[in-house]
Amino acid sequence: MQRHLDQELTQLKEALVRMAGLAEQSIGLSVKALVSRDAEMARQVIASDDAINQMEIEIDELCLRTLALYQPEAGDLRLIAMALKINNDLERMGDQAVNIAERTVELLKEPLLKPLIDIPRMAELAQRMVKDSLDAFVQLDPAKAKAVCEQDDAVDRYDDQIFRELLTYMMEDTKAITRSVNLILVSRHLERIADHATNIAEDVIYLVEGRNIKHHAQDRSPA
Repeated sequence: MQRHLDQELTQLKEALVRMAGLAEQSIGLSVKALVSRDAEMARQVIASDDAINQMEIEIDELCLRTLALYQPEAGDLRLIAMALKINNDLERMGDQAVNIAERTVELLKEPLLKPLIDIPRMAELAQRMVKDSLDAFVQLDPAKAKAVCEQDDAVDRYDDQIFRELLTYMMEDTKAITRSVNLILVSRHLERIADHATNIAEDVIYLVEGRNIKHHAQDRSPA
């Protein structure tokens, strides 16, 4: 029985890694579409959301089937519970990528407001957090998970910096308001992606160490 359960759990982890790959790809393409001003690429991101949504359903069903068939206990039960939460976070990351792509389509209706520097850097950091958070889950590595949590502050700083800069543009030229707002929203979507990656990392720490560090930033750093 345990051997079959272990096989199901391995299949579950592999499915989550594939879904994370899809989400990471959507995030990357949505920002690439923005930077390269490629409307077709942005529409591809929007269309690809169906695949992420379908995978979320399949992973949910796999979790529920495993619970029903094997009635896991202790660590195995916690792992499945965490997988359900991670699955939801990944699906929401896909939604945020779609939101970025939709903002891109709107931004391409007008000339470029300014060279994009901080948003691509912010996106690269958020993507790395997504990858590292899933690696931490698969490897059950709390140290890697803590490192992801610590990177969230850097993403927040990018978000604040982008907001302040674009607010200046809006104050100086009312014609820049629509484009500035759309870029601010892109930044906020990236910040939410980083938040979801942080959620996954926090879940890993709880899974491995039994510590709930949500809302306790001082507990994130290793002693």
